Amino acid sequence: MLVAAIVVAAGRGVRFGGPKQFSSLGDTSVAARSVNATRSVAEFVVLVVPEGYRGAGEGADVVVIGGESRAASVRAGLATLPACEVVVVHDAARPLASKALFDAVVAAIRSGAEGAIPGLQVTDTVKRAVRREGRTVVVETLDRSELVTVQTPQAFRRDVLERAHAANVEATDDAALVEAVGGTVVIVTGEMNNFKITEPADLARMVAALEGDE
Repeated sequence: MLVAAIVVAAGRGVRFGGPKQFSSLGDTSVAARSVNATRSVAEFVVLVVPEGYRGAGEGADVVVIGGESRAASVRAGLATLPACEVVVVHDAARPLASKALFDAVVAAIRSGAEGAIPGLQVTDTVKRAVRREGRTVVVETLDRSELVTVQTPQAFRRDVLERAHAANVEATDDAALVEAVGGTVVIVTGEMNNFKITEPADLARMVAALEGDE
C-alpha cells in the first residue's frame, strides 16, 4: 500500500509567540525534523505552511499554503497528494515521534483499520467543570479508564479520510472527522516523548530530551 504524508505546519503559534514549527531544534528546524520523521513510512510528503512562509520547504516534496483552521489545512494538503492508499497526518510541532510509532499506525491500516491514532491512558483524575457566577465549578468526575489523550502521527485509508473531509466541517484532529462519518479508528500506544510544542518551555524540554538521547 503506497503511503503519503501531510505535515501540518500552518499554525501561527499565538501561545508560543510566533510560528514555533520553524524554530531551531538542534541543527535543523522543528518542521524539518517532523518532515524527515514521516519519511520512515511515506514515499511523498506535503508540508502545509502559513501565509507568508519564506522557507525552503523543510525537506518536503511539495509546500502548500494552509487554511484558516487545521481541518482546512489538511484539506489543502490532501488536494496535492499523488496516488496513494494510506495518508499519514502529522503535526509539525511533534518532531520527536519515533519511527516505531509511524510504523505502528501504518501497520494498523494495512491490517484493515480505517484510521489509527496514538493514544496514552489518562492517569490523572479528570473532572468536567463549568463557569457559574464568576467561579469554576465541578459538575462531573469522568471515568478515566475510558479516556485517552491523542497524538499524531495519525494514519487513514485515503478514501475514508477524503470522505471525512468532504463535508468541510471542523475538528481538532482528523480522527474526529473520520469518526463522524462512521469510520472505525483504532488506538496504538503513544509515546511520552511525543509531546507537542505549545509554549517556549516545551521547546526547551524538547532540546533537553534530544540532548539526553545523545
